[in-house]
Amino acid sequence: MLLVRAPPSPPPLSAAANFPANLEHPLRLRGMSSSRAGVATAAAAAKSAASSLGGQKRKQVASVSNPLVKHCVKLRLSAAYRRSCRRLLLVGLAPILEVCRFELDAIDYLLLLDGVEVPEALREFSGDVVYVSAAVMKKVSGMQSVDSTEAIAVMHMPNHFRDLGSHEDGIALDGLFSYPKRILVLDGIQDPGNLGTLIRSACAFKMPYSFLKDGVFLLPACCDPFNEKAIRAARGASLQLPIVSGTWHDLHALMTKYGMKMMAGHPESSSDASQEIYSLSKKLADSLLNESLCLVLGSEGNGLSAETLQACELVNIPMEGTFESLNVSVAGGIFLFMLQPKGQIDRRTSTP
Repeated sequence: MLLVRAPPSPPPLSAAANFPANLEHPLRLRGMSSSRAGVATAAAAAKSAASSLGGQKRKQVASVSNPLVKHCVKLRLSAAYRRSCRRLLLVGLAPILEVCRFELDAIDYLLLLDGVEVPEALREFSGDVVYVSAAVMKKVSGMQSVDSTEAIAVMHMPNHFRDLGSHEDGIALDGLFSYPKRILVLDGIQDPGNLGTLIRSACAFKMPYSFLKDGVFLLPACCDPFNEKAIRAARGASLQLPIVSGTWHDLHALMTKYGMKMMAGHPESSSDASQEIYSLSKKLADSLLNESLCLVLGSEGNGLSAETLQACELVNIPMEGTFESLNVSVAGGIFLFMLQPKGQIDRRTSTP
């Protein structure tokens, strides 16, 4: 989708070029955590740049030293900062438009390159629109060129994301998973492209209205699901599904509470499995239609963890030829399609 160049925007206010971090509420900021202070300072900086045009608030940021810019850069680079202030960054118009189909109100700021109109699909957006210089856009996006990056959004992290290793405990799972039928468990998936694609596939093969029941569980050593590349690969799915980051202890508690069966994808020829490995087939899939199932997938480099091998029944995808394994996101798509729960299979087969 092409963005249309608007008439030149009004000149920025004199304060817009470089906002001091303590411009507003300096004493209160000093008592906040660094991440909360960063959010508040960024908001103050954007507020101080506000102007008005035809009833719509417009803001200008021209300097890369502006607190809002520093806040956005930290959101892009640091998973810990994203989680602590529960904000994330969407770079590029395509992912922003995908998110806006269902999470428009979650956007704090929409950053547009100077001279660019608000896209037609975002006309309903009522938040702050910040017009930035090319230098600021490059700094925030991490790109060398702004040719394909004329829009960036700062938005709230979804409420259905939980990091059990930081500020939550196992009780938080009760509000996320209610008698789940399928949970995709990722064991040490470090490539953000693979992780995002797997989350997208998990979302694609869920039953209608089951998004608050089923979801994705991230075991230790997985990359952050709100990494820029992971978000782009997920195509908005990471903002729709419950996602939990936790340990095997947390997962075992979930499995025990709901009586879930544990299965893990595993290459048949791999030498790290001493138990029997089943082959994925229609017969196997049919036997699991009414089961509540956790499907565990490991990284291509390190494979499944020792805990996964011990806790799960192993299943592989039978293949012809000389290849021993598939890319984990490709294998995951096959597993998720074949192991859909009964309600989803019935809906798919009954559609004219």
